[in-house]
Amino acid sequence: MSSAETLRLVVLISGRGSNFIAIHKAIAEQHIRADIVAVISNRADAAGLDYAKQAGIPTHVIEHQGFPDRESFDREMMRVIDSYQPGLVVLAGFMRILSGAFVRHYRGRLINIHPSLLPKYPGLNTHQRAIDAGEQVHGATVHFVEEEVDSGEIIIQAKVPVLASDTKEKLAARVLEQEHRIYPAAVRWIADGMKPPKPTMESLP
Repeated sequence: MSSAETLRLVVLISGRGSNFIAIHKAIAEQHIRADIVAVISNRADAAGLDYAKQAGIPTHVIEHQGFPDRESFDREMMRVIDSYQPGLVVLAGFMRILSGAFVRHYRGRLINIHPSLLPKYPGLNTHQRAIDAGEQVHGATVHFVEEEVDSGEIIIQAKVPVLASDTKEKLAARVLEQEHRIYPAAVRWIADGMKPPKPTMESLP
């Protein structure tokens, strides 16, 4: 991407879209050379859609229940996404497992954020699993998406200490704060045509 270009982002959400909102605010506040050109959700009641509409960002709802299988749902997603010609597709709490065809179509321009220090704790319920395992450090990871769930090249991670008083809710809240920092940072690096050292780890007290 040349220095004059703006990175076009399509963001996929399923709920409140807090990471989408963090990226949108960071683009304006930190002058990131990126533009969110569309927000797509598989749920009509996703709260993040309201924010997108208020921000003047085009929105689409593609409900997966209306499709006979994952592949046909993903084909419709791809059709809508490609109509915006994005340079990057951003998964921001999109709670659907993507088909291999979808991942291959966007390989190298599809990123996700996961609430653990991958490769530890892929999948769900990461905070409770970290507490149960007696981890002293937990965190979040931004990574490129590959066909295996929660795999792919790591872009940036943030570490969060696990406290003796932590519940999964308390730990999740502190991890989410760091997600809101590192996801915009990853977008900035990609928009600037840079790759951070692999992996970049931000350590927090």
